[in-house]
Amino acid sequence: MLETSSEARKGHRARHRALRRTGWVLLGTALATASFAGIAFAGVSASMADSFAAAPRGSDAGVWPAARPVPEGRITVAVAVGNEGSVATDVLAPYQVFAESRDMFVYTVAAERRVSPLSGGAHLLPDHTLAEVADGTLPEPDVVVVPAVTDPTGAGEERLRRWIVERHHRGARILGVCAGSELLAASGLLDGRDATSFWSNITSLERSYPKVAWKRGLRYVEDGRVTTTAGVTSGTMGALRLVEELAGTAEATRIGTGLSYPGWTPDGPTAIPANHLALGDLPYAFNAAFPWLRPTTAIGLVDGVEEIDAAAAFEGYGGVSFATRTLVIGAGDTVTTRHGLVLVTRSAKGGAHGADRFVVPGVTNTSDLGSALDGWARRNGLAAELPGGGRRSGEFGFDPVLRDLAESSDRRTALATAKFSEYPSAHLELTGASWPWRSTLLAAAAVVVSVGVGLAPTAIRHTVRRRRPTA
Repeated sequence: MLETSSEARKGHRARHRALRRTGWVLLGTALATASFAGIAFAGVSASMADSFAAAPRGSDAGVWPAARPVPEGRITVAVAVGNEGSVATDVLAPYQVFAESRDMFVYTVAAERRVSPLSGGAHLLPDHTLAEVADGTLPEPDVVVVPAVTDPTGAGEERLRRWIVERHHRGARILGVCAGSELLAASGLLDGRDATSFWSNITSLERSYPKVAWKRGLRYVEDGRVTTTAGVTSGTMGALRLVEELAGTAEATRIGTGLSYPGWTPDGPTAIPANHLALGDLPYAFNAAFPWLRPTTAIGLVDGVEEIDAAAAFEGYGGVSFATRTLVIGAGDTVTTRHGLVLVTRSAKGGAHGADRFVVPGVTNTSDLGSALDGWARRNGLAAELPGGGRRSGEFGFDPVLRDLAESSDRRTALATAKFSEYPSAHLELTGASWPWRSTLLAAAAVVVSVGVGLAPTAIRHTVRRRRPTA
């Protein structure tokens, strides 16, 4: 009996030790996981803060250009933006498409006429306010473009959601670009309709908005007077479709041919690959989660720059790729694009900003910069560069930036940027490194640190046990 009792006590102690070891392992694993998640969360937060950076100092006190008057007899397009932040290409690409039409007039509108951040470090001065349309100061728009905004379901965009629904009730067509469909879904405007969105959002949208029939693998979806598009650059094709319907096939063909979006033809197929997350997308995650030590790209803008050229630089170098930190530099406090959009910039009259490169989209020669930008480059010891050597004949504005991104960063980042912009990439000829080693090494370092944090409790326990006096 005594022997049996002794064996039972030994078994009990063995089970107790095993449970204790398991507890320490679980604690270490939890700490390691939490540590890695915390590092990555901090990195993503820093990346997003850079992408939707605060307006340049002093811009809130600027004397802004007056908005252009809205002419009579034209098809009117209002491009809505969120005051707290919008995706640059969702705003700028449809804006250029509609503004290229002789039959249309385009303006931007927000809850307040104050500087609004765009992804990639850019800033926009809206032309008008929601109230100016609602109270009849401006004519009712025939089309409202809705981009992705930083807080589509929040109280801060409640006025914008109500305003969009009211415009639709008054007869406007609605074009929701990329994740702009979430703002439309939150407004209730998509209930009972077919719709699409950015490919990586659709699963969560299906859970949050089950009354909407979400579609995958389509460049755009039309349901009545509401059109929604797939990710980022898809707004170009969605806008061309509305130009075709409102201004005619010939007008859409003229604009679309000039823009050279790969594969676009009037009434062409809308099917596109139904993308999914893959191992090849790791550069996107690494660049966003581990932004430390990345270079800084200064983007120089000149008056008359095409909106899509500017958007490609904002997204390619920062807003989608997260490959670099971006600074937007202009000759003065503002730059006016080819079709009248006002972008707020850091003035070239200012000092150095620690940039590693200076790229100037939308010009054919660096001699076209003007004295202010040229002087800024020389003071900062930089040579002005055209992205990818400049836009070639028959290229869409994203092509030269993606070529340059592959060369200056790596090919995998360029391809992931195209994928997350939902932009065709099969035609791209890319050279450069094969992988983003900076962010990958930082990710590996984060793993090492996190494992160390996870092992710390066990190491402390063993140290305490060794120092405990024995009887």
